[in-house]
Amino acid sequence: MRFSQRIGKSPSTKLVQLESIDDDLKSSLWSAITLVYFERVSFKEYYDDRTKKCNLFNFLTSLWLHHFKYPIDQIPNSFSDAVSYLRNHYFSAEWDEILDFVEACSEYGPSHNKNEFVGLCNSYLERENSAYRFVNEQLSEITSEVEIESVEEAINISGKYGGVREHLKTALSLLNDRANPDYRNSIKESISAVESLAKILSGDDKATLGQALKVIEKNGNLHQALKSAFSSLYGYTSDEGGIRHALLEESTLKKADARFMLVSCSTFINYLIELSSE
Repeated sequence: MRFSQRIGKSPSTKLVQLESIDDDLKSSLWSAITLVYFERVSFKEYYDDRTKKCNLFNFLTSLWLHHFKYPIDQIPNSFSDAVSYLRNHYFSAEWDEILDFVEACSEYGPSHNKNEFVGLCNSYLERENSAYRFVNEQLSEITSEVEIESVEEAINISGKYGGVREHLKTALSLLNDRANPDYRNSIKESISAVESLAKILSGDDKATLGQALKVIEKNGNLHQALKSAFSSLYGYTSDEGGIRHALLEESTLKKADARFMLVSCSTFINYLIELSSE
């Protein structure tokens, strides 16, 4: 604990930073970009600062072309000028634009640096009590480490089970779309991931989730109480007023609903996969 915190002049902890970024976090995330990318620049010729001659030219081109959607002939000829431009943009941007840029740096940066960059960003986001973390290479509003681990584990281990992983990744993407979040369809994708896995484990690709869970229970791989609990949750998405009912034209769902379903379905998927491997 810092001296100022010990004597009560500054708080030892912060409130969760939701839809905001304070100066400490802003500086830390820029430092991550600098440490992992800009300080590792190299040039084909010694003392050559030309952007086109450096190992990060493809990274810069992708930022200009795909993130900013600027003409690539506007990329400064000097690498130091290009970094200065990016720095000025970053520190004058709104909180959501900053996170957009950080996410773009992860997406377009050299692939061999991606894990290091994501790990460093997540350590700073956690340290500064941000509500966001990188989950499956996307910045997500999932504040609990347990929730993050559950969703990531489900995505990572479900690859061999048909479309389970794709349903989860789509659910996460729809939830995290800051421009146009789709909570209704995010919930549909989360429950579809469980349906897909249950069909595979039951050996019946035409079964409903309820039917598939009965087979898994009968085979001794699912506790009856857990089956009932998840069947009830599934009913929430399937009854007349539920998420997937065709008559539901307008949804009053909130992000909390979609996040709860994604975490719950991910946890249940992890549980089923572990049971099936025993």
